[in-house]
Amino acid sequence: MAKSYRAGWAVKASNAWMRVVIRAGLPMWTFRVLTVAGRRSGRAIETPLTVFEHDGRRYLVAAYGTVNWVRNLRSARGAATLRHGKHVEAVTAVELPADESARVFRAALLAGPPRVPKPFVALYRRYFVLPYLDVDGDSSPQEFLDNARTHPVFEIVSA
Repeated sequence: MAKSYRAGWAVKASNAWMRVVIRAGLPMWTFRVLTVAGRRSGRAIETPLTVFEHDGRRYLVAAYGTVNWVRNLRSARGAATLRHGKHVEAVTAVELPADESARVFRAALLAGPPRVPKPFVALYRRYFVLPYLDVDGDSSPQEFLDNARTHPVFEIVSA
């Protein structure tokens, strides 16, 4: 059974640092700051995320499950922005059905974030992603389908 994800102080500090670096426009591979209206407050909530590329399309993968950015994105009907430096892109994030989601989820887990050095990906995946999943690189397509129901994937479409 996978652990339940809860952002502790280290994750909150890391996210704050990542937001500053990404907003400054420093090269951070395909990391972007997702800005979406909060589902309760309505204020802009910023979360640093990796944009995964697969088959010429871009995706946001919720490796930690249905966390706050997922709930906010659903509440906002997918309306959001992605920022890197001064470049701000208005997007619509469309949640994929489970079968499509499972395929992208598996590809993202195996490949890791685009252009990030493989040793970093392997360490991060081992210690910071896999403990929150019930699948790994050797899992069957059915196991990915079962996990995709609790780890949503959104396709990014320019607004």
